[in-house]
Amino acid sequence: MLIILAFIILFHLAAAILLFVATIHNHWWVVTPAGRDVIYADLWYSCNSTCYPVENSHTADAAYLQAVQATMILATILCCVSFFVFILQLCRLQQGERFIFTSIIQLLASLCVMIAASIYTAQKTSFHVPSLQEGSYGSSYVLAWISFPMTFIGGLMYLVLRKRK
Repeated sequence: MLIILAFIILFHLAAAILLFVATIHNHWWVVTPAGRDVIYADLWYSCNSTCYPVENSHTADAAYLQAVQATMILATILCCVSFFVFILQLCRLQQGERFIFTSIIQLLASLCVMIAASIYTAQKTSFHVPSLQEGSYGSSYVLAWISFPMTFIGGLMYLVLRKRK
């Protein structure tokens, strides 16, 4: 039983780390212009040797980008909260009860990641200036999509899991 508990905790921590890296790291969009430095763009900045904010990110035209920013931050927060709720429920639940509250929070985190990555996929050309539109998805974007099934599976694990001695 202790091995299963350790696996669940490590799985949850891995999902949280993936969410943190995907949200913070600046490799959502990668542009390789001919004869120039590679440009990396994330949800807040575009960087080559120096970083500058995403143009018009504060306007109503960039509402899609603001939605991606908000849902990724919310997913990261919900994943961390669900871990602390799991630890609390581990101490407080009676034998035989399920970790329903932890599951709900983790599934909400999964939903937020899916919404953020889906919006970014659908609106990728509207986020960037025309010179940055000819690029490809970066590693942070891939990590966001990888963290979606991890948080979803984690939420399902908590739904099925019962507290034992």
